[in-house]
Amino acid sequence: MTWSPYYRGDGEQRRTPIASPPPWRVFPRRSEHEQYQAPPGLVDAVNAALHLRRPLLITGPAGSGKSTVIEQVAHELALGDVLRWHITSRSTLHEALYRYDALGRIHAQNLRTALGRTGARTRGPGRRPSQDDIAPFLQLGPLGTALLPADRPRALLIDEIDKSDLDLPSDLLEVLERGEYEIPELVRYWRPKVGIRQWAGAEGHVIEDGRVRCTQFPFIVLTSNGERDFPAAFYRRCIRYAMPPITVKMLETIVRAHLGSAGDGDGARDLIEEFADRVSRGDRLAIDQLLNAVVLLTGDDAPQGEQRDGLRELLLRELSHA
Repeated sequence: MTWSPYYRGDGEQRRTPIASPPPWRVFPRRSEHEQYQAPPGLVDAVNAALHLRRPLLITGPAGSGKSTVIEQVAHELALGDVLRWHITSRSTLHEALYRYDALGRIHAQNLRTALGRTGARTRGPGRRPSQDDIAPFLQLGPLGTALLPADRPRALLIDEIDKSDLDLPSDLLEVLERGEYEIPELVRYWRPKVGIRQWAGAEGHVIEDGRVRCTQFPFIVLTSNGERDFPAAFYRRCIRYAMPPITVKMLETIVRAHLGSAGDGDGARDLIEEFADRVSRGDRLAIDQLLNAVVLLTGDDAPQGEQRDGLRELLLRELSHA
């Protein structure tokens, strides 16, 4: 990539052409299944999880490629688009299974009453007015969608599980073991079959008697930065894999996969060696920081001198502090 100072800080307006972004910052986001380089042992861990129908728990530092492997697996095995559940301290099992907008339904019912539309149709035995439809106010979550009956497993990423509330891993155990769940609002609903939206799309699925039972257990990847331990019962239900230490050879392969021959020069080699040395000394750095540095700081038109040093410090700042 050619270095170009788009912004000059002088307040003058210019319609400066902006170059194309690096491949991993193209939007809409594209799968990186072709660029991903599986570290030693990960292929066997993935196959063990697939054979045993167990979740795969991958532990490693931020930015080490833990969440990318599922894109490659989903592509190679034709498992469809990856479902994603990004964990925060407020994440719950309930929201991962389904979401119900109770307030929205109440508001819609009140609005119909105000407009004088309720009671417009005669109720027969076991029937309700067609306006009282719960379906628009329900949506399956990423885990709930992954557990739908299907001919092939779905791929589900549960990202940064160690960021969760202390109880969430234990709450997951029964669902991961039994592969089924219940939607109480539909169990009590007057219609036995209700079509509701799946996660990440407008496609629907008919839920019968408020219960979902998977027929093909999904391929689930859970990622952890290693910031906490989990209960033994949780570990027992997972295939566990720890990302190996970063090496210069591993980084060269990753950079070449993303940037081709642009990652082969001396400038790129110096950045790779510096990156590997800092990580080995305990600095927290992410591989995408290295890719950013190689893109901006190598090539014939790359910044030089003090500007290059300043940009290198900016791009390769340690992640454990501001």
